[in-house]
Amino acid sequence: MRIKSSQFLVEEAQKKIQTLNPNEVKELLEKKEITLIDVRDIRELWKEGTIENSKHIPRGMLEFWLDPESTYYQANKIQNIKKMVLFCALGWRSALATKSLVEMGFKNVAHVNGGFDALKKSGLKVITKEKK
Repeated sequence: MRIKSSQFLVEEAQKKIQTLNPNEVKELLEKKEITLIDVRDIRELWKEGTIENSKHIPRGMLEFWLDPESTYYQANKIQNIKKMVLFCALGWRSALATKSLVEMGFKNVAHVNGGFDALKKSGLKVITKEKK
């Protein structure tokens, strides 16, 4: 049996979604036009921190937390958001996550090329994420 590779899935997703570079993200954040959504695992946030003022929605719960018909729905996660911009470590999980949200019907959603690593290098402030 031959399967599609994860890299193939990411490349296919990137053809169907909006991708922003870190400088575009920085500019949009300064204008308060976007909300960054960190889809990495909580252990990654504890270890490496996250971008200041970003919201954390783990990749495994994304569709469930944002679906009003789901028992896991968390309306507070997306209230007053103009545009969601997702990021992960390098931009692969966030590409797949963004494609999934587009398929759900979300319009104002994009992801960051290069992920958290690229955002850090662009000079965005990284904060520590405390264990609760």
